[in-house]
Amino acid sequence: MIEVEVKAKIDSFKEMEKRLENLGAVKSKTEFQEDIYFASPIVDFAKTDEALRIRTTNSDTFITYKGPKLNKDAKTRKEVEMTIESAAKARDIFEEIGFSEARTVRKNRQYYTYENFEISLDDVEGLSPYMEIEISLEGNADYSEAQDEIFKLFERLGITEGFERTSYMELLENINSS
Repeated sequence: MIEVEVKAKIDSFKEMEKRLENLGAVKSKTEFQEDIYFASPIVDFAKTDEALRIRTTNSDTFITYKGPKLNKDAKTRKEVEMTIESAAKARDIFEEIGFSEARTVRKNRQYYTYENFEISLDDVEGLSPYMEIEISLEGNADYSEAQDEIFKLFERLGITEGFERTSYMELLENINSS
């Protein structure tokens, strides 16, 4: 699966909730997410632009691998995800084979659906409010068209700047290093 995702800093969750409602987007769920990112003993994920994480939500736990970004304007990348039984067991396995915990990112996320878009309002611990718009594509689909559709939707919602291509983990790292 290829995930085409664009995020932007927003001023207010309340204002964006109203805009989404006026657009006809439907709130589908709210959940807490804790993402534990890992560093590889073999590859520097910061250099290869990859990510490996364990995500725990209100109801599920996943291992997710994200491949390098495929273009310069969005976070378009291959994503492989699977449900697992236990975050603690997965972390233990990762650490036993040489992976180390790099950072934990915690967020409360409100999900909306609109046409073929998944929209989330993200309240990330340590960051300003953000909104992500995502489309998932199969295999070799043309992701540039999907990316254009995402930017058009942002424009319809009144957002034309504040776009961010880096992950929440990288944004938090940048705050801590400055």
